[in-house]
This record gives sequence, C-alpha cells and structure tokens, in this order.
Amino acid sequence: MHALKDILYGVNIVRVSGEMGAVVDQLTFDSRTVTPEALFFAIEGVSNDGHNYIQQVIASGCKAIIVHKDVDAIEGVTIIQVEDTKKALALSASNFYGEPSKELKLVGITGTNGKTTIATLLFNLYQLMGFQTGLISTVVNKVCDREIPSTHTTPDPISLNALLREMVEEGCSHCFMEVSSHAIHQDRIGGLHFSGGAFTNITHDHLDYHKTFKEYIHVKKAFFDHLPKTAFALTNSDDKNGEVMLQNTAAKKRSYALKTMADYHAKVLENEFSGLVLNINNKELWTKLIGDFNAYNLLAVFGISQELGQDETEVLTILSQLESVVGRFQYIRSVSGITAIVDYAHTPDALENVLKTIDNIRTKNETVYTIVGCGGDRDKTKRPEMAKIACNLSDKVILTSDNPRSEEPEAIIEDMMEGVDAVNFKKTLSIVDRAQAIKTVISMAKKDDIILVAGKGHETYQDIKGVKHDFDDMATLLELFNKFNN
Repeated sequence: MHALKDILYGVNIVRVSGEMGAVVDQLTFDSRTVTPEALFFAIEGVSNDGHNYIQQVIASGCKAIIVHKDVDAIEGVTIIQVEDTKKALALSASNFYGEPSKELKLVGITGTNGKTTIATLLFNLYQLMGFQTGLISTVVNKVCDREIPSTHTTPDPISLNALLREMVEEGCSHCFMEVSSHAIHQDRIGGLHFSGGAFTNITHDHLDYHKTFKEYIHVKKAFFDHLPKTAFALTNSDDKNGEVMLQNTAAKKRSYALKTMADYHAKVLENEFSGLVLNINNKELWTKLIGDFNAYNLLAVFGISQELGQDETEVLTILSQLESVVGRFQYIRSVSGITAIVDYAHTPDALENVLKTIDNIRTKNETVYTIVGCGGDRDKTKRPEMAKIACNLSDKVILTSDNPRSEEPEAIIEDMMEGVDAVNFKKTLSIVDRAQAIKTVISMAKKDDIILVAGKGHETYQDIKGVKHDFDDMATLLELFNKFNN
C-alpha cells in the first residue's frame, strides 16, 4: 500500500476535492481493472476519454481519481485535478514503483529505423560481458534471460515502471529500451531517469499520428531536451537532423558517423552475405551482420558501450560474435541456390537501405524479387513511395498484404500502385494473399536469384479485421523451400 501524497510527489496539482490521506495498492487508467483501493487516472486518448468512465469506476468502489477536466465533487471520493493526466500518470508510476530507473543504467534509443537492432545488440553484448541486463523492445521484453511478450514498442508508464522494478529486483544493472515517438508524445517515459540516449535517424513514418514531418522531428527532439546533464546524448551526425536533436540538451553531446567526422567513426571495408568488415576507430572488426545500415547500428552500440565505460577491445571482440536480430536482414539459402531475405523494413528509408544493400552485394547476374505491402490504418502517404522504391531497386515486384487491419488489402495495394510508373508497370504484380505471393515468387526464382520479403520481419501474425492470424514470413519461406525441394 502507498500513501496518495507519496505517489503524487512532483505532480502539478490544480485542486483537490476530498481527503488526501488515502492509501492505494494499484494504479490504473483502465476502468475495467479498477478495485476499491485503486487510483484511477482519467486519460483523454485519441478515441476514448477516461473522464467518461468516472461513474463506472466509482460504482466499482474506487475512491481516488485523477482528472484534468473540471469534475464536480463526489461525497466519499477524492478527486484530484492536475494539469496533465498523462504526465501525472508517468510521475506517479515512477513514484509508486520506487523510481526503479534511478537504480539502473537506463539507455533509450530513438529514431525511425534501427531502434530494435541497437537495443537488442546492446542487450546481447552486455549479457555476454557478464552483466545482468534488461531489454524493452518492439520484438520482446527481457529481464535477464526471462522473456516477456511485447505489445508496444514502449509500454505504458505503469507497465514500464513495473518492468523496470522487476529488473532491479532480479539484479539488473543496465536496461536498453526503444523509445518510440508515440511514447515521447504521450509522456509514457515521463519520470524516468536516463543515463543516456541515442538517435539513429529520422525518415518518413507515423505521419498519420504526427501529421507533419516537422512535428515528428520535434517530438523525437523532446527526448533529448529532457536528458539530464549527467547523461550522454549520442547522435548520428550523418543524418541531417542529427545535430538538431542535440540543440537544447543538457547531456554530454557525442556523435557517430560513417561519412563525416564524429567522436565514433567507422568505415565499411567489405560488405558481403558472409558479413561486414569494418574499421571502427582504427580497429578492424568482422561481424556477421550485413549492410551499411548495420554498420551504423554496430557503431551506435560501440559508442554507447564506450560512454558507459566498457573496455574497447572486449566490446569489439564480442560484437564480432553477435548474430543478426530476428526479422532484421535474416537470410536463408535454398538447396537450389536461391537466397531469401526477411526484413522488417516498413518505411521508405528502411526499404531503400535494404534494397541498396542487396544491390551492393549482388553480382548483377541474378534477379531480385521484392515482396512488399503496407500496413492498414497507418500513414497512407508512404504507400506509393514504398512501391516506387521497390520498383526502382528490384527486377520484379509483388505488392501484397501486410497487416491490413480494418482496411481492405486491395485498397492498400491500389494506393501503392500510384507509385508505380509506366516504365515499371510490367514488372509489378499484385497478389493479395501474402502466402500466395511468396509461393509465386519461389516458383519463378532460379539459382542465385534473391528474394526480399519486406515489412513484417519478426511478426508471426497478420492483423485482419481485428483478428490476428498466424503468419510468419521466415517459416513460410522454409516450408515452401522444403516443399518444392528448392
């Protein structure tokens, strides 16, 4: 049980109706989970407003409610009006769980692409160096070796602080987490104490939510604006917005780059399906990862490890042992010599990076097939752009379903087709069924050809009309390769 006044420490309170002497044993913003000892936060979201459920939570016995709108006094119920319920929730969650982020070296990674790979590589690196480590990512959350399913890139403040407390209780010294733009904008990370933050890049994505690219940049920048002077802020200076991220930060400013001068610099010496050979700060490193985008990811991991005080030689040695992250440029080769690659690329920039990597590795004597779709109920403006990129950098393109969600997949493909010009029309097919699309390409491919299946990566489902159907790109490829004895 926690005293209400302790939970609300640091929260900007406008007024209080009722007694502040209550104790609570649960924080919630979901009216369905309210108990008599709960503190309910009336959060105003995109489609729901918690203020509409106040009578329902009172009927459930709840006696303490946080609001930001004017609410009439209710006998026997403590109603606390605050300036912002989202900020209040984040601070209260941190207080409720005893500020666990202060007991860890917590590092946040933000940007459009590369967050999952960097966070996961850092987790694997630190585990191999002997540290008890936590991971919060799009793919999975981990407390040391224990896996916890992930539902959001960055969890809500209550789940997030509960998870960080678990890490502390199990002896974790470090935690590496993805920080999404949604999480920054919705104050999910408010109240957390970061030891450092890293910026990967910023490209076209989430404009369905942020509306303008300028706002998207501003939201990402806000993460660095709030880093303390005791933290480090590491940015990709090859990205034109990299320096923007650091303009107002109090943290120690550091940079990494492949093309420009930076505190941490690397050069790609070799880039093949067998891996990358890099020169990092004048030391040569071979790694199993592939592509320039992974050179950036590895360099960011190296930079973060150095800012956290790890031994350079030990870090480089272990980096050479690390495997590719699930669903990130994972490739298999069939018996007949066809190479298939599964990648999460679901933004124009990510798709372009993957296809350019393939182009750099290929001999130009083979055919490159790209299977790609776009998610429903998401930024529609990137659909024609992704189709255009696929056509310009592939020999054959199959437009198919991704996660159509509430939209009709045919309509999504029609939006993508707007990016296919007359020159590329003949090399483009539309196959709505994703499994059929993969099957069709395998039947067309010959020895040495390359198949890219883009967009879903690690996901093991397709979201169709609110139902998640089992579907795994890599499993489908393996099954079909075995079936056709390819």
